[in-house]
Amino acid sequence: MLTTIGCSQKKENGEAQGNSILKESKAPFGAPEFNTFRVEDYKAAFDQGFAEKRAEIKAIIENSEEPTYANTIDALEMSGRTLDKVSCIFFTLNESDNSEAMTEIENYVVPKLTELSGYVYMNDTLFNRINTLYNEKESLGLDEEQSIVLENYYKAFVRGGALLNEADKATLLDIDTKLGLAAIKFGNNLLADNKAFKLVITDKEQLKGLPQDVIDAAVSEDGSRWVFTLDKPSCIPFLQYADNRELREKVYKAYYGRGDNNNANDNKEVIKEILQLRQQKAKLLGFETYAHFVLDEKMAKSPEAALELLNSIWEPAVKRAKEERAELQKIADREGAGIKIEGWDWFYYTEKLRKEKYALNDEAIKPYFRIENVLQGAFDCASRLYGVKFVKRNDIPVYYDGVETYEVLDNDGKHLGIFYTDFFPRASKRQGAWMTNFVNQRNIGGDNVRPMIVNVCNFTAPQGNTPALLNIDETRTLFHEFGHALHGMLTQAHYPSVSGTNVKHDFVELFSQINEKWSVHPDVMPTYAKHYQSGEAIPATLIEKMQQSLHFNSGFETTELVAAALLDMKMHLIDDYSNFDCNEYEKQLRKELGFIPEIEYRYRSTNFAHIFSGGYEVGYYAYLWAEVLDCDAFELFLEKGIFDPATAASFKQLLEMGGSKDPMREYRRFRGADPNPDALLRARGLI
Repeated sequence: MLTTIGCSQKKENGEAQGNSILKESKAPFGAPEFNTFRVEDYKAAFDQGFAEKRAEIKAIIENSEEPTYANTIDALEMSGRTLDKVSCIFFTLNESDNSEAMTEIENYVVPKLTELSGYVYMNDTLFNRINTLYNEKESLGLDEEQSIVLENYYKAFVRGGALLNEADKATLLDIDTKLGLAAIKFGNNLLADNKAFKLVITDKEQLKGLPQDVIDAAVSEDGSRWVFTLDKPSCIPFLQYADNRELREKVYKAYYGRGDNNNANDNKEVIKEILQLRQQKAKLLGFETYAHFVLDEKMAKSPEAALELLNSIWEPAVKRAKEERAELQKIADREGAGIKIEGWDWFYYTEKLRKEKYALNDEAIKPYFRIENVLQGAFDCASRLYGVKFVKRNDIPVYYDGVETYEVLDNDGKHLGIFYTDFFPRASKRQGAWMTNFVNQRNIGGDNVRPMIVNVCNFTAPQGNTPALLNIDETRTLFHEFGHALHGMLTQAHYPSVSGTNVKHDFVELFSQINEKWSVHPDVMPTYAKHYQSGEAIPATLIEKMQQSLHFNSGFETTELVAAALLDMKMHLIDDYSNFDCNEYEKQLRKELGFIPEIEYRYRSTNFAHIFSGGYEVGYYAYLWAEVLDCDAFELFLEKGIFDPATAASFKQLLEMGGSKDPMREYRRFRGADPNPDALLRARGLI
C-alpha cells in the first residue's frame, strides 16, 4: 500500500525538493517512487503543475514571432510536463487504490483542470496562431504525423469553444466544470454502493452447489461465516453454481441494481444532470445532439453509421438468445424446478447446459489457468509476434502489495518501457479491468521518453496454498488488457498527443480484442495452460471441448453487449431531458428493441461507468465496431498462420503508429481490403 495515507492539508511551496510527488526519482528508469509519496503533497504538486502549464501557454500566446509549427504546435506538445506527471500518477492510483483523501483531492483538481482547459482552448490569440498554421498547412512541408497533430489541435480548439462569443465560452466552461464533478460523483456513488453490499451466509446448507474454491474464497477470517460481494470473482460464481434460487435473485438484483437503491449513493439524478449538461454543450457547439457531437470525431462519423452496425447484429443475437432460453427452460422443466427462467437463473442453468453439452465447466478448466502461466502465455505470444521480451524487475517501486513490474525490451535488448500488473480485487479499487499509463511515450525536442503502462484487473485472488486460477473469461480479459498494454508499449510516435492508445475510440479496441484470439487458439493454449499441481499441459480432449463450446451462450453474450451499446447511443440522441427518467427509458427501449426480459443490459444506466465516469460516452458501440476489424484481421492470421512473421510485422505497424496515421487507410494496407462485417457474425457463430 501507499506508505502514508494521511490527509493533513499542510501547505507546501511546491518545490520539487520538498514535495514527495515532484522530487526527482532515483528508481530505475525514473519510475515513480510510490513508497515515498505523501498524499498531502498532491495538491501542491498539482498547483505547481497548473502554474507551469499556464506560464508555458502564456509564453506561446505572447510570442511576438509569426506562428510556426515549432513555436506553436511543438511548444504546446512540450508544455505541461509536471502536470502530466502528477495527473498520470494521481488518477491511476485514484482508480486502483481510492480513499476519502484521494477523493477530496480529485474534487479539488477536476474543476482546476477544466478551468485550465478553458484558458487554453478558449484563448483567441492562441487559436489564431493555430488557425494560421491550419490554413497554411499545405505549404509547411509537414509529414503525416505533424499534419494530423495540427488538425487535431484545430478541431480540439473549435470543439473546445474557440469560435464562441465570450458569454458562450463562460457557459461552456461552467458546463464542463459541472460535468467533471458529476462524473466524480457518479463513480464514487457506484464504488460506495458496490462496497455496501455483502451477502453473509452462516448456514452451510445455503452454500449447496458452490465449488469448494468459491466457498474457500468467501470464508471469513474467523471461519464463522461466508461473505459474498458484488466483485465479479465473487458474485458471478455464486450466480453460476448456487442452488439457492432466492439468494441468486438477491445477488443478481444487487449487482444490476448498483446505483439505483434510492439511497445516498443513488445515481439516477446524477445521470439526468450529466445528460442535460451534455446536450447543452452539444447545442452550444452547433450539434443536434451529444451523440452527433461525439461521433463527429470517430471513425463511424455519425449515429446512423453506428446504429446500422448495431442493428445488423441485434436481430441474429436475440434470435439465438431465444433459442438458448428455450434450452435452459427445458433443463429446469426436466429437473422439476417448477419455475419460469428469470435473469438470476440464466447463469445457473447455462452452467448445467454447458456441462451437459460439452462435459465442461469452470472447475475442469481453472486448474490449468494459473495466473502466472496465463501472463507468461501472453508474453510468449507477444514475443513470437512482435519480437519483444519481458524481464521481471524487483527493483522498481510499486504502489500496492502484489503489484509486479516488468521491463519491456526488443530482441536487441533495447528498452521499450515498463509494465505493471495489478490483478486482484480490493475494496479501494473500482470494478472492471483497464489499461492506463504512469508515463506517456514521446520523442520530441530531444526528449525520448518510453512509456510506463499498467494493467489493472479484478481477478480471482489466491486462496491459502492455492494460487490464483482463472476461468476462461478471466483468461481472455488478461489477454485483452495486455493487448491494450502492447498498444501503449510498442508505440513509436513522436508527439505525445498521438502516441500509444491516443487513437479514435472505435479503433482502439482492435488491439485488445484481437489479442484475445491467441488466448483460446488450440495451438497456443497448450503452451501456457498447465495444471498448477502436476505441470501437465491441458489435454487435447479438453481443448477440443472448449473449441466446440466457443459459440456457446453467444446469443446471451452478444445481446447484453449490443443492448448496452444501443442504450448508450440512443440515450444520447434525445433532444430534451427535462422529464427524463433512466429507469423508464430503459423499459421503453426494451420494448422498442424486443429485448427479452431474461437478459439484462450488460450495464444498466446507474452503473454504466464507461459512459458516465469513464470517458466512453457514445462510445460503447466501439467494442463492436472494432470487433469487425479484429475478427476480419484475425482471419488473415488464420489464413497465413497465427504467428506468420510477415503478417505479424505488418500488424505491428498498426500497433506502433498510435494516432499518427489514418487508421482506416493503414488497416486496408494491412488487410488488403475493407473490413468485412460478416467476420464478426462468423466469429460469434451467429451465421
